[in-house]
Amino acid sequence: MREQASQISRSSRRRRGAVAAVAVGAMAMGALASPAAYAAPRTDSVAVQEGLDALVRADGVPAALASVAGRRGRTRTYIAGVGDLATGAKVPEDGQVRVGSNTKTFTAVVVLQLVAEGKIRLDAPVDVYLRGLVRGDGIDGRDITVRHLLQQTSGLPDYTDYDLELRHYEPRDLLDIALRHKADSAPGEKWEYSNTNYVLAGLIIQKVTHRPLAQEIDERVIQRAGLHHTYFPAPGDVTIREPHPEGYGQESAGAPLTDITEMDPSWTWAAGQLISTDSDLDQFFGALLGGRLLPPAQLVEMRTHTRPAEETFGHGARYGLGLVSKPLSCGGVYWGHGGSFPGYETRGGVTDKGRAAGVAVTVQPADKSVMDRVDRVVDTALCH
Repeated sequence: MREQASQISRSSRRRRGAVAAVAVGAMAMGALASPAAYAAPRTDSVAVQEGLDALVRADGVPAALASVAGRRGRTRTYIAGVGDLATGAKVPEDGQVRVGSNTKTFTAVVVLQLVAEGKIRLDAPVDVYLRGLVRGDGIDGRDITVRHLLQQTSGLPDYTDYDLELRHYEPRDLLDIALRHKADSAPGEKWEYSNTNYVLAGLIIQKVTHRPLAQEIDERVIQRAGLHHTYFPAPGDVTIREPHPEGYGQESAGAPLTDITEMDPSWTWAAGQLISTDSDLDQFFGALLGGRLLPPAQLVEMRTHTRPAEETFGHGARYGLGLVSKPLSCGGVYWGHGGSFPGYETRGGVTDKGRAAGVAVTVQPADKSVMDRVDRVVDTALCH
């Protein structure tokens, strides 16, 4: 959900007085490597583990987790750091985390499945499906297409740019926040990341299918891809169901960390509400790029006509329809998305050759260069 999510993080810390801030010392952040990570010594295994260890020791993230899947489906998982700073508990192997904007790819897949079924047209105006709903200063749903939403070229203001409270939100609440503000640009004029686009995409899914978004994502994507540790939290569910590392907030670099694991994620909805694991995300992106979730024509749509997205996703990044390509140091690109949610950051994706990797850390680093080093761990995993 990008750095805007830190506003919710700050609100969470103000309102949850029972949560204690935890100062991180070098001893508390010692790496805890899984024996499984060293079961079969390989250059790539050692390099990935060393990358996670460095994120903990040098960059101060509480915990780092990774999963790497080869073309034949064999998966290795890695951990470093501490799962719970208050208790010193070990990081759960392949633990669940809030995966933030990776949710956008799941939402885009459902939209494109509905396109393939003839229920949605990519170049139809939003107003065809949500008549009269999208109106504001410089904003008109008759001029914004479904493609604009998925491609992040609608010009709609991002509701997360404005103060959000720690409470339950309905999707229409989020849209209303955005529509109180002027359009950032004309539809199609430029690429600009806005979570509002995917809230609208979710509303279109519900309008067309007459079913809840969570049910559509579960049946059309999660079950079809065989993801056993991925789910869309129910309304009011602030917990993470399965073994997980705690997620932490930090006001500034070097400041104490605060446990913010439990949070109502409704403010992210179709743009970022999913909970998953690194290995499930590897499997999802592998299934998607392997053609198991979309017909060829719709998969081509996701990957073509990409727009430069370096400001949000880093050097060389390009954005398609809910899918991001990033260059690899060994040549070529990988396809994924990445996600940011208070307490967690996730990065990863899959190469055209079918190798997949995901990395998660349990804080939104105040120092943005830390995420560059997380990206390098992904690159290491995919290039070895």
